[in-house]
Amino acid sequence: MHVERMRQSEQAPAPSDEGGTAAGAASHGDLPSSDRAARRAVTLFPLLVVAAGAAGLFWPTHFTGWAPAVPWLLGLVMFFMGLTLAPPDFAAIAKRPWAVGLGLVAHYVIMPGLGRLIATVLDLPPQLAAGVILVGCAPSGTASNVVTYLARGDVALSVSVATVSTVLAPLVTPPLVLLLAGEFLDVDAGSMVVDILKTVLAPVLGGLLVRLAVGRYTDRALRLLPWLSALTISVIVLVVVSASAARIKDAAALVLLAVVLHNGLGLALGYATGKLARMGAPASRAMAFEVGMQNSGLAASLATAHFSPAAALPAAVFSVWHNVSGAIAAAWMSRAARRREQRPPPRG
Repeated sequence: MHVERMRQSEQAPAPSDEGGTAAGAASHGDLPSSDRAARRAVTLFPLLVVAAGAAGLFWPTHFTGWAPAVPWLLGLVMFFMGLTLAPPDFAAIAKRPWAVGLGLVAHYVIMPGLGRLIATVLDLPPQLAAGVILVGCAPSGTASNVVTYLARGDVALSVSVATVSTVLAPLVTPPLVLLLAGEFLDVDAGSMVVDILKTVLAPVLGGLLVRLAVGRYTDRALRLLPWLSALTISVIVLVVVSASAARIKDAAALVLLAVVLHNGLGLALGYATGKLARMGAPASRAMAFEVGMQNSGLAASLATAHFSPAAALPAAVFSVWHNVSGAIAAAWMSRAARRREQRPPPRG
């Protein structure tokens, strides 16, 4: 659910330390229709995922045999992402290489490290431990850009970090999983590279090429993409949960604890990284979501294909929780930014 709808804001003057981007500072009552569609989609997304997960949990037999569709569904989500990309996104990366590089390093160091730490401290069973680590090694979440926008954060930085982390996922995710999860389960890193190329990179590039070739037609469909992505990810969660319905009841509390710790610490450390680097408040908000929100659909697909349905449980729970926590954190950050803007200037 990338944010073509916020790209116009990047033509505005650079944000101040506390003011957020132009898009973030704008009145939400004046949002373009595609902005409003994105906001509604990311707000209702957790409800859709919860409903899908409940259906998979209580009626698992209805979805027997759906597992082979998960990689295709993920590829569809990535294709939608590619449709939202445009040359200005890549120009933004070139303009701020240091900030994008820091976001990329923070994402692929903090979340994998936290995944391994949490798996060790909670003494998770091997399948769950590998699943938690796999979530941590995934690229940025598909809703992170919209949540950054709602938080009045630096949307351009968010889009740049998410794009680069996704493009580099075939090179980064498999070796990280092998390094951190290899002692829990056998990891075929080479096969994982091929799967990520097929289900992530190729669809993203395909969507980008379609956008470049027939952009005037795809632009009309942009407002639908957040909803299509949300619905597709919900179906992925439904399939993953239904395949592990019997195991969820036994491990639900432990998995939820691991996911809440993983996501919460990721958001906090991502924000702290931006602050320590003196990137300013809007960029720090973007860093929080680019570090703490993961592409859990990819993690679920890889866990199902390479490990087991049990290993996909953390990804299924993460896909629900990180959107709930992200929406709450974005509301709190946005409110705090407004309060700072409304303070009277200090007297000389």
